[in-house]
Amino acid sequence: MRISKKKKATEILAILKQLYPLATCSLNYETPLQLLVATILSAQCTDDLVNKVTPALFARFPDAKSFAKADREEIETLVHSTGFYRNKAKNIQNAAIKIVQEFNGQVPQTMKELLTLAGVARKTANVVLAHAFGIIEGVTVDTHVKRLSNRLGLTKNSNPVHIEQDLMKLLPQPEWENFSISIIYHGRAVCNARKPKCSDCELAHLCVFVRA
Repeated sequence: MRISKKKKATEILAILKQLYPLATCSLNYETPLQLLVATILSAQCTDDLVNKVTPALFARFPDAKSFAKADREEIETLVHSTGFYRNKAKNIQNAAIKIVQEFNGQVPQTMKELLTLAGVARKTANVVLAHAFGIIEGVTVDTHVKRLSNRLGLTKNSNPVHIEQDLMKLLPQPEWENFSISIIYHGRAVCNARKPKCSDCELAHLCVFVRA
């Protein structure tokens, strides 16, 4: 019997919450700024690698003012191993400059304001709002969320913004970030991009990819 997408999404969420009850943001941080920087660095890079880089980075630059005044080459050197280091260092510094000049040195707490910062799109903004401020504004769509949402038949879109819009219609708002984090865990543990462990997957009965 075919079920609606909304009912399927609700069932998927329930299973994921049972599988990963302690799922949380994998990035290490102590302040909203540190989370913002770490999330920018996580683009096309694993959270584990970011967590190896940030202790030295945050020890050297503890706040927005220090990032804003930094020698950018020093930032580049410290974040080099995360890839695309020149662009990431540029975005981090320019975001810090704007935070100092326009937001009194504090990371803003609205989607509209966050999106004005260099290097910040909805994915980064959603992570910062949810985990630094407890504000659930949207669904964080990274590569895992994109892949699994398509495989599970919750969306047919490839654009992250359109995927987010589809998921927001299917899930209750308080669970938007829980869904993202849990499905990211599942993507890492089971639904690998190249070799998904379909025979071990608790979501297999709901998955379009398995039946294809």
